[in-house]
Amino acid sequence: MESLILPAPKPSPASSVVSGRSSELRRLHCCRSFSRNRIACELTKPINNAKPHVPILNEQTLPSFMQAKRLENAVNTKGGNKIKIFSGTANGALSEEIAGYLGLDLGKIHIKRFADGEIYVQLQESVRGCDVYLVQPSCPPANENLMELLIMIDACRRASAKNITAVIPYFGYARADRKSQGRESIAAKLMANLITESGADRVLACDLHSSQSMGYFDIPVDHIYCQPVILDYLASKKICSNDLVVVSPDVGGVARARAFAKKLSDAPLAIVDKRRHAHNVAEVMNLIGDVKGKVAVMVDDMIDTAGTITEGAALLHKEGAREVYACCTHAVFSPPAVERLSSSLFQEVIVTNTIPLPEKYYFPQLTILSVANLLGETIWRVHDDCSVSSIFQ
Repeated sequence: MESLILPAPKPSPASSVVSGRSSELRRLHCCRSFSRNRIACELTKPINNAKPHVPILNEQTLPSFMQAKRLENAVNTKGGNKIKIFSGTANGALSEEIAGYLGLDLGKIHIKRFADGEIYVQLQESVRGCDVYLVQPSCPPANENLMELLIMIDACRRASAKNITAVIPYFGYARADRKSQGRESIAAKLMANLITESGADRVLACDLHSSQSMGYFDIPVDHIYCQPVILDYLASKKICSNDLVVVSPDVGGVARARAFAKKLSDAPLAIVDKRRHAHNVAEVMNLIGDVKGKVAVMVDDMIDTAGTITEGAALLHKEGAREVYACCTHAVFSPPAVERLSSSLFQEVIVTNTIPLPEKYYFPQLTILSVANLLGETIWRVHDDCSVSSIFQ
């Protein structure tokens, strides 16, 4: 299998810059690749004598743009303003990696569910005067995980934490960000109100479905783009840039795909025109752009039932695409997503670990990249009052 982003025979200055940055970024990614016969990944230690959930990046191989003052000073000695990381039950493995990147242990917290389903949260260490970061994606079961986050925030507020930051790798209800029909709710705004009123001072969120969701919050929101992690992995491939085309699976994702293409030596762009007749049901109608004989990279923020992206991949093959890669940040993978994605339509399906995937969802073409270091670096910069946007420049 060929890979992405070998310089063309006569690279332009822009291509050289991107290629150089890609080689520098190559050390950032941390992934698990699944093959038909074995699993190959960069391991640090096994978990329960079985396959690890996600590998952890070696701190000594950080690229220069991920360097911060944390390499010079201990994070818990900055003017006595301590930092604490607590994890909910939704994605404990990612929380452990984030804490490991910062050189911290996860805070001690007791979370349980009563017989009637109510959630109980108790912090088992003092957070008075501390900067507290609560890591909890609102992935399925979305309502339980969201309620757990709200109760965690309330517990920290009542324990006199100085600042409370909700780290939400996957922000559920983000697709309900506007009224497309009469008498609909805007659930994304409601979620923002709940998080704000529960006592959060700041929110960190990865790849929101639409950037306008940041405006629903009355508190600061740091929008973390996971493109560098995926781009770095694609940079380890070796396909001539002239053979590459970035594809948006729908018109709404054109801005995201255009930004992605710009980082891939300004690759050409194609758009799949679809018409959605009902929620989670998509029908592909037309393709805008040329993909004949090219390697198509489909880019989206999430894959839910995979209807949109598989219909788009089928159309790309019909139009003459040589290979199709699917890239997304959030692997929701509602049934029948795995059956659709494991078909022969895709050369590789590349996702991140913002949502934990049980092993029953693994298939040969799946690759999982870790965003722990990206989140850890963002947390440190927020705590240290440094620029966050400079990470993505």
